Amino acid sequence: MQRIAILALAALAACSSAPPKPTPAVVAELAPTGKLRAAINFGNPILASKDPASGEARGVSVDLSRELAKRLGVPLEVVPFAAAGRVVEAVKTGAWDVGYVAIDPVRGVDMIQSPAYVVIEGSYLVPADSPIRSNAEVDREGIRIVVGKGSAYDLFLTREIKRAMLVRAPTSPEVVNMMLAEKLEVSAGVRQQLEADAKRVPGVRLLAGRFMVINQAMAVPRGRETGGRYVRDFIEEMKASGFVAQALARHGVEGAAVAPADDPR
Repeated sequence: MQRIAILALAALAACSSAPPKPTPAVVAELAPTGKLRAAINFGNPILASKDPASGEARGVSVDLSRELAKRLGVPLEVVPFAAAGRVVEAVKTGAWDVGYVAIDPVRGVDMIQSPAYVVIEGSYLVPADSPIRSNAEVDREGIRIVVGKGSAYDLFLTREIKRAMLVRAPTSPEVVNMMLAEKLEVSAGVRQQLEADAKRVPGVRLLAGRFMVINQAMAVPRGRETGGRYVRDFIEEMKASGFVAQALARHGVEGAAVAPADDPR
């Protein structure tokens, strides 16, 4: 009897830990074409990259997409983008079902954003001989800051910068090359991307600290409220279970942290 009771309790625990099965309404909203079309931004190396040998998509956003598609019981289609701004533009055309973008009120107009799953930093990079030594010295007359068009940094700095001028590159990975080619004063972007650029390009240096914290979310197009609620719960579970932390470690991502649990109050 004792053994039967133990087995029953084990079975009950297994059932209680299993994720809730998505309803047909959730599947219809998140995979209206019969597959989950995930917008993957390869311009942000923290979220996604391509395997140098195979070209296969990898990264935390890819892992989350695969897990979500598995739960929905549909195949995954990776819809590639070179910049977050292009992901945002594409939501208006119905090109994707889930995307990964920084939380921002402007972006919230056309999409429903989940709580943050990863927190990353925005930093500045300058030419090595620049007189600028701190973040506080950037917002001054005559300073031109290069940002990726439509990126989280573009949206944030558009609101916050008072005296410097913003110059927009087509994508975030192009900001440093544009700064050097046009002899501009500052590049702004994901700290990890700028660190990689500093190793790749001689004669540049990162400023210490950060000018903003970026909360990365999963998003669905506006109007898919049922799917949006499911995605919110999915992201909270992925953080609590250790899935996001394990994905960051597996892909060797440093300098990013798992976002804390969301407070719905």
